[in-house]
Amino acid sequence: MFELVPQAQQVLFEVNKAILGKSDEIKEIMTAFLANGHVLLEDIPGVGKTTLAASFAGAMGLDSKRVQFTPDVMPSDLTGFSIYRRDEDKFVFQEGSVFTNLLLADEINRTSPKTQSALLEVMEERKVSVEGVTRTVPDPFLVIATQNPSGASGTQTLPEAQVDRFMITLSLGYPDYNSELEIARSVGAGSRVDIVKPVLNAQTVVQMQNDIHNVYIKDEVYNYILNLVMATRNHPHIERGASPRATIALVKCSKAYAWLEGRQFVIPSDVLTQLKYVLPHRMLLNANAKMGSISKADIISSIAQTVEMPYMGAKK
Repeated sequence: MFELVPQAQQVLFEVNKAILGKSDEIKEIMTAFLANGHVLLEDIPGVGKTTLAASFAGAMGLDSKRVQFTPDVMPSDLTGFSIYRRDEDKFVFQEGSVFTNLLLADEINRTSPKTQSALLEVMEERKVSVEGVTRTVPDPFLVIATQNPSGASGTQTLPEAQVDRFMITLSLGYPDYNSELEIARSVGAGSRVDIVKPVLNAQTVVQMQNDIHNVYIKDEVYNYILNLVMATRNHPHIERGASPRATIALVKCSKAYAWLEGRQFVIPSDVLTQLKYVLPHRMLLNANAKMGSISKADIISSIAQTVEMPYMGAKK
């Protein structure tokens, strides 16, 4: 069950060579991938999102594609379409961008809702239906989507039901001083992605994802997870709390995180580590929170302190 953990840790090492000073964020993205989930990054331009996706694809030995989402991108650009070939006297299907292992959907909130929906449907179903024919995308199929900060020029906010399809959200943010200094010193030495070496392949990634299901969770921890999620539905500063999909995501990410740590069981601290990535995009603040300048991070912190953590020691 754990013979592949060293290889997963090696992926982290390789990606950290290309993306400096972001080890926590890199580990969390790997956690989501192991849990067979998709990642939404909300960041300003130029912080290394494209390099991040390319580095993961390189280290994991996955085929990857990048789509720059602009208003003129059509659903068929993602799902594919058929064209008539005169030399063959028949229609031939041309695969769209989603037929890959790792897709970087760059600036997803700049394209039309119809195109956004086409991508999010594939993310959920792992297949596309074009002209009455259903085709399955490669396994694994993972998406790193980026969106510009809310309110940025030319953006269209993703509907809540669609954002909920992402397992986690996070932000890379600016690098620290020493990391950015190292980036500056390496200018002109070629792409940082070039130093990333492949460690896995698609089949091994799928095997890792299957191993995650064998990680054990005690009933007390299941109750803890559900109590944390339900606390978002009863909080005085939340208009709409996290959906059952958040419960599922919290279970999967907690298992993946424990596996990555080399443990065959989940402990409460694994769950707490995942809260800030799994819950924020599934919570809608009410007017009182906005007027009081209360952030989602503040609410999650208060929930973590309020909900009783189960005792994991031996029974007396």
